[in-house]
Amino acid sequence: MSLNLEEKKAVVADLAVELQNAQTIVVAEYRGMGVVSMTGLRAKARANGVYLRVLKNTLVRRAVAGTAFAGLAEQLVGPLVYGISKDPVSAAKVLSDFAKTNDKLVIKAGAMANFVMSAKDVSNLANMPSRDELLAKLMGTMQAPVTQFVRTLNEVPTKFVRGLAAVRDKQSA
Repeated sequence: MSLNLEEKKAVVADLAVELQNAQTIVVAEYRGMGVVSMTGLRAKARANGVYLRVLKNTLVRRAVAGTAFAGLAEQLVGPLVYGISKDPVSAAKVLSDFAKTNDKLVIKAGAMANFVMSAKDVSNLANMPSRDELLAKLMGTMQAPVTQFVRTLNEVPTKFVRGLAAVRDKQSA
């Protein structure tokens, strides 16, 4: 089903809005994928906050022109699905994990602001911990000295009580 000019403009405008907030775009070829597989991929993407769409490459070229993702325009060939995310790792992680279980989905390229990634770069990005995981590690690292300090402070009265108990036991014996 082809789109009329107004619908095409609306798609480009919608994509431009998504690109303004995006940090990563991942492009994958989906040739031969069934509807059930694609529906599963869409559900997984939605759950992880990834904007996933199958779009005409010419419309995407128009949307990325003049943005930080303009270098990606050369990679847009064939039937492609576009994963766009605000989190730098989410789109790469969702599409790479799905590609591991479904050989019909082949990651072609990706882009971050002013940087075009190869398929290998996208898989390396997917192996990085997500923002939430990094924040959890950072909080654990920041909490460790405080926790150790509290344990040290708690150890002083504990040793004192043990010493008194040992003196009491020695006198009673």
